[in-house]
Amino acid sequence: MPDADAATAGTVPTGRESFGSRLGQAMAGRGPLCVGIDPHPSLLRDWGLNDDAAGVERFSLTVLEAVGSLAAAVKPQVALYERHGSAGMAVLERTLAAAADAYVLTIADAKRGDIGSTMAAYADAWLRDGSPLAADAVTLSPYLGFESLRPALDLAAETGRGVFVLALTSNPEGASVQHVGGMDSVARRIVQAAAAENRRYAVSVPGNLGSVGLVVGATVGSALTDLDLDLAATFGPILAPGLGAQGATAAVLRRTFGPAYPQVLGTSSRDILAAGPHIRSLQDAARRTRDELLAT
Repeated sequence: MPDADAATAGTVPTGRESFGSRLGQAMAGRGPLCVGIDPHPSLLRDWGLNDDAAGVERFSLTVLEAVGSLAAAVKPQVALYERHGSAGMAVLERTLAAAADAYVLTIADAKRGDIGSTMAAYADAWLRDGSPLAADAVTLSPYLGFESLRPALDLAAETGRGVFVLALTSNPEGASVQHVGGMDSVARRIVQAAAAENRRYAVSVPGNLGSVGLVVGATVGSALTDLDLDLAATFGPILAPGLGAQGATAAVLRRTFGPAYPQVLGTSSRDILAAGPHIRSLQDAARRTRDELLAT
């Protein structure tokens, strides 16, 4: 279809396949599942591992080995590495590198957001070529204003990486910010801004994914309808945490996201990770969740 912003559309640098394109291929080939790599102290204990950097590394690499061929992406929870200081961050660096070597897409769940040079530094850490923390995509918080994310948006486009912007979360406190404004809510403005960013790069064809995605909780219920949010029109991927342990099922995702369901990357962490430490058990749990997401 003709794109209203074609005259001002940006371009991804020659030779750089966009994150949205790579994620779309991974979702088509492996299924629309993202597995969180969340080394919670309780999970480490249940796996018989110490709550230290060595335990986190064993946990992370085991999850990656088990689900790498079954998930479109993996999502390390950055805070659970940070709590172990520099040793934990070194484990995260090695986990991201191992995923890249295995051709598994990574989403660093860092939820970064700031202004000016500080935001540029966050972008440099997570999205710059050659950074030891460079992931395929990073989660961002837009609550200092969507445009405050500009350094990350631009660097992601330049390097063929992606971002997932928090839009509508399922925690009870989220509504006190995200729902403000009713039909002109904060969440709606974030969704519209993400859509505009994807149009900037001429992503306006059904079936194509842009590289500016959104984080929308799998258990937000009727909020998408209540706030009149058209997620399908963003043409971006939707990271939907909450499968399994938080109560969402594949059927809930289909009902919640409706026409946007083909863009949804269903995310499960504890429900799959609890099946460890045995690789076969982790694979069975991931395969079961993936197949539920694929079922018609």
